[in-house]
Parts: sequence; C-alpha cells; structure tokens
Amino acid sequence: MLDIHSMIDANRGGQATGLPCFCTANEQVIRAILDFAAQSGFPTVIEATCNQVNQDGGYTGMQPADFMAWMKGMAGEAGVPMDQLILGGDHLGPNAWRKEPVESAMEKARELVKLYVEAGFTKIHLDASMACGGEPNPSFSQIAERAADLCAVAEKYAPNPEALVYIIGTEVPIPGGETEEPDALDVTSVPRFQDTIDTHRAAFEARGLTDAWSRIVSVVTQPGVDFSHTSIFRFDPPAAAPLCKAIEAAPGLTFEAHSTDYQPTAALRELVENHFFFLKVGPELTFRFREAVYALAGVEALLSPATPSRLAETLAEVMTVKPGDWQDYYAGDAAQVELLKRFSYSDRIRYYWNDAQVAAALKTMLANLAAQPLPETILSQFFFGQEFGNMPKSADALIAGHVEGSVRRYFAACGFEE
Repeated sequence: MLDIHSMIDANRGGQATGLPCFCTANEQVIRAILDFAAQSGFPTVIEATCNQVNQDGGYTGMQPADFMAWMKGMAGEAGVPMDQLILGGDHLGPNAWRKEPVESAMEKARELVKLYVEAGFTKIHLDASMACGGEPNPSFSQIAERAADLCAVAEKYAPNPEALVYIIGTEVPIPGGETEEPDALDVTSVPRFQDTIDTHRAAFEARGLTDAWSRIVSVVTQPGVDFSHTSIFRFDPPAAAPLCKAIEAAPGLTFEAHSTDYQPTAALRELVENHFFFLKVGPELTFRFREAVYALAGVEALLSPATPSRLAETLAEVMTVKPGDWQDYYAGDAAQVELLKRFSYSDRIRYYWNDAQVAAALKTMLANLAAQPLPETILSQFFFGQEFGNMPKSADALIAGHVEGSVRRYFAACGFEE
C-alpha cells in the first residue's frame, strides 16, 4: 500500500519525488492510464471532480459509487490491483450548487463528501472557496470554517478515516478551466498562504478535528502556472521562491498544483523540486486523445469504408446545436471560434465525447478501422515518429499510446523511472 506521508517526507527532505494526479472521466483516457499503470507498477492517482461525478450524476451521469465500480471494473480488466490506485475527489464543496443560497449549497456539499468517502475515495480536496447564492466572496475564515464542516462529514462517514488524505487551499483555479484569457498570473503571496494555514487550523481545532488535521498533506496555491485558450504560463522558479520557501515552516505539508497541463517536462520537474508534490493534469490528456481520434479519422477517410463514421462532421454539428459547453468560453470572429472549438488548450471539446451521436460516430470509426489491416504507410502519415515494424496495429493501441506519452512524462517529472 502506498504511503503518501513517507513520499511527502522525502519531498520535504529535498528529493524530487511527487505524484501525478490524472483528473478525467474519459473512458479511453482512463484505460490508457491503467494500461501504463499495469506496465509500470507505479502508484497512480485518478480523480473525479464535483462537476463530473456527484449525487445528481454530474455531466457523466455517475454518482461516486458508480464511478468507483466503473474504475474497479476497468482496473480488473487491465490487471491493475486496486491498492495500486488512489481515487481522489477534486473540488469537493458547493461549487456545483453555487447559484443556490449558501445553506442549501453547503447541505448538498455535505452529501457530496459523504458519498465520495463512503464509495472509497481517499484523496479529498475540500474546496469551499466559491461564493454561493449571490453572497460576497467568502473570507479566508469562512472558507476554512466551511472546509472544516465538510471534513467533519468525511471523518464521520469514511470506512477508515485514517486512510484519508486532505487537500485544502483557497487559491483554487476555476473548476473546468478559465472562462477568459488572463494576461498574467499572480503567485500566491506568503501572507495569503500563511492565512490559509492559520484559518484552517483554527477551524479544525474549533470542531475537534485534531486527528484530521494530521491528514492534511497539501495546500493548493498558485505558483504562476496555468493555461488559457491559446497561451501557457510556464513555471518561473525565482518568482515563486518566497512561496516555495514558506512551506518548509509548515510541518508535514506540501503544495498541490492545479492546471499544470502543457507545462514542459522540465518545468514539471522544477515544480516537484519546489515542493509541489501533487501535479494535477486533465485537459492535456483529452487534448492528446482528441489528436489521436482525429488522426484516425484521417486514416479512416483514406481507407474509404462502406459506412464512414463522419466523426469530425458529427462533432462539429453537435457542438453547433449544443453550444453550452463552449460558447461562454470562446470569443472572436467566426473563424477564430471554430479554431478554438477544436484546438484550444482549454479543450472544451472534451465535454462532447459522451454525447450519444458523437459516441456512436466514434464507435463506428473504431469498428471500421478494426475491420481491416491498418497499413503502416498510412498510419505513419498521421502518427509521426513511430518505428516501422513496431507500430501499433490497432486504433485502440494507437490512441492509448498517444495519451500515454503525457502520462509517461508526468511520472518522469515526479521522479519515477521505468
């Protein structure tokens, strides 16, 4: 069984060791992650967010117990023992109900946390940073009190509270990604970081959660890392140096970095070296999935099947008819928006893979490609760098291999050697 606390001790002691956290509900992407886990034996963190999985089904249609059962089934098929996996809940709090009055939003957040821990999720991000029901932005103390409220629920309903690890923090990027193109990012100041620690400690002590406080392992802060629709904000170690130094005075704690997608591997490594123990990644994984799927659509077109999938056309049509997952994010003239819908770093297209029409088109494309041999000479046109004679021969393997490139580099940045 993985001992996160020992790994954190090593990180705080100067070892460049950390853990990638793969945050996705895309089945093909998860299968690729599990395939790599089976090959490598590395401890693997897979997380669901409050928007993806909740008591109302989220946008996946799954409650926490459903997601856990789904994961167990896929892990079994991949040959990955469940004790190699850590299942996490991200942004657990009132975010999904933030338009409601704070009382009802928090009651639903309590139920959310209860269902996650009862289902066996053990890495719990307590995020009560958002305003609810039109209230002013909550203060650090209010955020901490709400986080402690949710922690008390987790401690009460978890089958084994000692197996839980908690993530806290108020410098939390927006769940789902930025809605605008930021010009610059502010690194969390040392006073803000210290206020986060002090207010949470006081709130936990006020609720008698002393034991639970020892299970807090990371604080979400902003190291100056994020991405917009068209830009990547790379980690700048000197700019974050005061913050990174401050964690050394907080025993047992490290940082968690959100939105690390698309950072160069060297920058990911620098984050780990500066005590950002958990590296969250999500859109990069589905970005790579989308690349592989569209490449395979190009292969399919050249092979001229009797019943073409029309995958690209179907996606474009569905995104036009159902614009809710991208229209509040992308701006510009018609041509610019069309490019962003497919190629944005924000990867809003990831919300459409579960659409019935899109899923059917993808199924048709994969069936078409499985019905005949895939010539290396054609595959090489779309999947650059593959070695002739060793090229994967199935569409599923090509998708998995493309996604695994991102998975592999995150583990390498976190100090794992294959």
